Amino acid sequence: MPELPEVEALKDFLSEHLAGHEIVRVLPVAISVLKTYDPPLTAVEGREVTAVHRYGKFLCLETGGGPYFVTHLARAGWLHWKDHLPSGPPRPGKGPLALRVALETGAGFDLTEAGTQKRLAVYIVADPVEVPGVAGLGPDPLADDFDERRLADLLSGARRRLKGALRDQSLIAGVGNAYSDEILHAARMSPFKTAASLTPEETSRLYQALRTTLTEAVERSRGVAAGRLKAEKKSGLRVHGRTGEACPVCGDTIRGVSFSDSSLQYCPTCQTGGKPLADRRLSRLLK
Repeated sequence: MPELPEVEALKDFLSEHLAGHEIVRVLPVAISVLKTYDPPLTAVEGREVTAVHRYGKFLCLETGGGPYFVTHLARAGWLHWKDHLPSGPPRPGKGPLALRVALETGAGFDLTEAGTQKRLAVYIVADPVEVPGVAGLGPDPLADDFDERRLADLLSGARRRLKGALRDQSLIAGVGNAYSDEILHAARMSPFKTAASLTPEETSRLYQALRTTLTEAVERSRGVAAGRLKAEKKSGLRVHGRTGEACPVCGDTIRGVSFSDSSLQYCPTCQTGGKPLADRRLSRLLK
């Protein structure tokens, strides 16, 4: 799933390529992608894109005098920029293409989604806060006013595991499965540690890991073409998705814990005092 650093990079890329240009056509291929109907999708046609914004993991195109085009790429969605779009209309079918946006220059982008779980979403709204996911977002962890005290206040009432707290979009906007693993590894904390139990020193360590991990990921992604952002993300991850590999800090073997629809990775030496965490799904399979 694209997270804050990749969506921030997409925002910068689209700001450069879209701002000042007119949307001449929006062509939906998968009707399931549309989550609003009033204003209609055609309301952005003939409008100039005046700015591109990011809200957590949401991308937002602002149009002059018109509605906002807001999209969430979900787990398997992506944005593909094309300097020259195909001349003919896209054909509905079983492929990944969900929606196409064409500019007056002949360029534009496709929104695609792989797999069978169709969660890619597009909203046409008068105000971005009309999108439920945007309205419920917590603070942006890279905002200037997001300081250590803000993080401490957020976590003080979070009686859940740190991994879940970091991924909670209503608590902190933009962090997902991959970067929560990376942040906790950098902070040397167990993903199963209770968020509300952090000491002031631990909160400070987590804050520094949060800001540094995300800032460095944004810098790695900045300037990378949209089509290469996924590869850039993977190359920069130290523990997430690397079960069985050596930890780049201590050399211990990176381990994983599987859940019904996701997994986490961590280093026992760096994060859990050398003790492996119980993988309950695997334990059930071994009985």
